[in-house]
This record gives sequence, structure tokens and C-alpha cells, in this order.
Amino acid sequence: MGRAFEFRKERKMKRWAGMAKTFTRIGREIAIAVKAGGPNPEYNAQLRSAIQNAKAANMPKVNVENAIKKASGKDAENFQEVLYEGKGPSGIAIVVETATDNPTRTVANIRMYFDRCGGALGTSGSVGFLFNRKGVFKIKDEGQNWDDLEFELIDAGLEEMKREEDEVVLYTSFPDYGTMQKALEDRAIETSSSALEYIPTTVKKLEDSDIEQVIKLIDRLEEDDDVLNVYHTMDMSE
Repeated sequence: MGRAFEFRKERKMKRWAGMAKTFTRIGREIAIAVKAGGPNPEYNAQLRSAIQNAKAANMPKVNVENAIKKASGKDAENFQEVLYEGKGPSGIAIVVETATDNPTRTVANIRMYFDRCGGALGTSGSVGFLFNRKGVFKIKDEGQNWDDLEFELIDAGLEEMKREEDEVVLYTSFPDYGTMQKALEDRAIETSSSALEYIPTTVKKLEDSDIEQVIKLIDRLEEDDDVLNVYHTMDMSE
């Protein structure tokens, strides 16, 4: 079993273990969604998605309601989404998705993590072309006839369907994200998570010793409260 496979398992466990960090991240997603489309999830697909992610992460309902209320108030923090791109150890391309109320602080921290871990923060567009932004929907692999649904969901923009452990993962293009979300809602199919993600178009296989160096940088980035997600081109297969 390779180090990349172990890292995948560790990351999944860390997401559940770091509950406070997860709630902070989802709170910022809710704030951004409310700012973009208002506090009523019935008319705000982005907010519905954030609320569903909160539910999947076992975030208490009162926390979600408080986050929406806070984001709707006149004293709401002004979070903005900022994307950073750079190269990690062994030339691995890395995209860092952040939500920050202080971009000056955030970029200084991101640059420090890259520098201290043998990487280099780049300019906008320096590695982004190595990724495609896609809608990713994860659903428990139970209670559905996925062979039939696969054909139905093609009309909603389904590009690819994969089975990963106990989940089914659906991929759409960026423009079809909302269409797929509505198609699943219309069929009362509940997602365990849904998001727009940066999917690498090509990946690079590394030796275990090199993998460790990249993991060190990813861990440092993910520990920062301003960081929502980290995407990379390291081969994560077995």
C-alpha cells in the first residue's frame, strides 16, 4: 500500500477529526453564499449546497442558523474568495481556495507555507491551466438504481460517475453545477457533499519520500483558517 493511498485515508479522517476547522470553513461558505444570493435557501442554490454540507458534517442546526443570521446582519464580516496558485516540492502544482476578510494577511501566510515547505507561490494563472473546475456531488451508495439514474442525469449535465468506497461521485462541468443540483433535489436524492472543485487534468507520481514533502505543505495550508480547500496534481492512486 503506497503512501499516497495512506494520505487519502488520513485526509478523510482529518476532515472529521478537525470539527472546529470544518465548522469554520462551512461558516465562511455560508457567509459567501448569503452575500451572493441572500439568506433564503429556497432561492439560493449556493446556500442550499452549503447547508447540505453542514448537515453532512454534523454541524448543529443552531450553528447553521446563527451563521446565516450573522451573514445577513449589517455588521457581517466581508469575506471574499481568493484563489492562490503555486508549485510545491517536486514541481507539484497546487491551487489554494480561500475565504478571507484580510487578503494581505492571507497571502503572507500562504507565501510563508510555500517557502518553508520547499515550494513557491506563483501568480494568477501560473498553474491554474492544469485544472478544470467541475461540480462534484458525493452521494451514499445505497437505495438507488444508479444504472438507470446515470442515463437520466446525463440530461442534467452528468459527465462522469465513479464509485469510491461507499459513495457514488458525480461530475459535471462548471456551468451545469446548478442544473445537477436541481435534478438531484427533484429526485429527493440527498448528497453527503457538493462543491465546485479544481480537478487536475494530469497528475504526477512521486516516490514516498517526495510525497511526504508535498503532504507537509498541504497540511500546513489546510490548517490555516482562511483556507477552504487545497487542490494538487500529485497522483493519489495506489
